[in-house]
Amino acid sequence: MIPTVDIKDTFETERLVLTKVTLTDASFIRELVNTPGWIKFIGERNVKTIEDAEKYIQKLLLNPSITYLVVKLKLVNTPLGIISFIKRDYLDHYDIGFAFLPQYTNKGYAFEAAKDVLTYALNDLKMPAIVATTLQENTNSIRLLEKLGLHFEKKIVAEKEELLLYSTGSNGSL
Repeated sequence: MIPTVDIKDTFETERLVLTKVTLTDASFIRELVNTPGWIKFIGERNVKTIEDAEKYIQKLLLNPSITYLVVKLKLVNTPLGIISFIKRDYLDHYDIGFAFLPQYTNKGYAFEAAKDVLTYALNDLKMPAIVATTLQENTNSIRLLEKLGLHFEKKIVAEKEELLLYSTGSNGSL
């Protein structure tokens, strides 16, 4: 059993600031989880109102195995997406994920944010490996995972879906 880790509260890159999700992010989270990409590749979360979003965030905050980092443009504090860091029961290592509003995809933001979190997890937290899962048809996610240095390991079935499992490798290097 891998112990729960406490990810630091803030990350900063050249263009971005990442902070742990709070209830004040409810409007953004409601928008994000209702985008076509989220629904298609992550799943329907039934978050239709601000109150639903607050309940969703509260569930995340109460689970020590889940960290959502809201990614914002540094200069204007605009939320663009999230990086998730989750210890899932069916995986041996922590799972990194990402989701961005459609207007902020293909601009390098997800790579910049995820790379910073990966580097921190592997170098500062000394995690032996980080994994990621994705649906086979999510080609944008696969490209980003490979650009981040993760390698395809195998297909797995989780929650009745076939997923591709990617990993940084057993030595935790990128």
